[in-house]
Amino acid sequence: VAGENFDQSPLRRTFKSKVLAHYPQNIEWNPFDQDAVNMLCMPKGLSFRTQADNRDPQLHSFLITREDGSRTYGFVLTFYEEVTSKQICTAMQTLYQMHNAEQYSSVCASSSCSMDSLASSIDEGDATSLAKLQRYNSYDIGRDTLYVSKCICLITPLPFMQACKKFLIQLYKAVTSQQPPPLPLESYIHNILYEVPLPPPGRSLKFYGVYEPIICQRPGPNELPLSDYPLREVFELLGLENLVQVFTCVLLEMQILLYSQ
Repeated sequence: VAGENFDQSPLRRTFKSKVLAHYPQNIEWNPFDQDAVNMLCMPKGLSFRTQADNRDPQLHSFLITREDGSRTYGFVLTFYEEVTSKQICTAMQTLYQMHNAEQYSSVCASSSCSMDSLASSIDEGDATSLAKLQRYNSYDIGRDTLYVSKCICLITPLPFMQACKKFLIQLYKAVTSQQPPPLPLESYIHNILYEVPLPPPGRSLKFYGVYEPIICQRPGPNELPLSDYPLREVFELLGLENLVQVFTCVLLEMQILLYSQ
């Protein structure tokens, strides 16, 4: 388990994640920082879900700044896949049995009744809350399907967010589709890593993803730096008043800290 969250139910806890594979294995000018990438891909750790939970894919980005000032951008698509290991499913059920036993003990301990009548030691309100707890806060290996979070990530020298987002979504669709893509998945990964060059400054580049073409544009020397993040999302997340306040702080050269879940 990652962090001190044992008071949470097992499906609400986070677990330690790890990098399963990365390609290419090493690049001289851009060494792979496994610990940083692992932490930034899953900042909250590995998580589990069941068929009753929302499992929509989520996309986020991160930035690694090295001591020499060089920057590396990461774009991550997090999705959930079914757990096929019976050992893991059994372990999850065991965690729930332990958790519910602790909750039951807690309810009994909070009761003011005597110990010689355990059945009467839980009043009606406690019994109702305990029944709800066990109904909605449980995992049954014979009834529920267990899912675990997984990430695919692209690491780039420039923040081509839209292009990376489209490629990752197409790759995810190819992995989860009943109909296999025209070419093996390795072909598309090899193509974007070794055959798609960075567009020259001031030019656009069109390349083919898995299903649809993708366009990325690079500003010229006399243009503003690349900012491929949609401004509309900033207004939606921060709101107009907060954004004006942040912009004012930027103009006044104040230090700004944004804190988010």
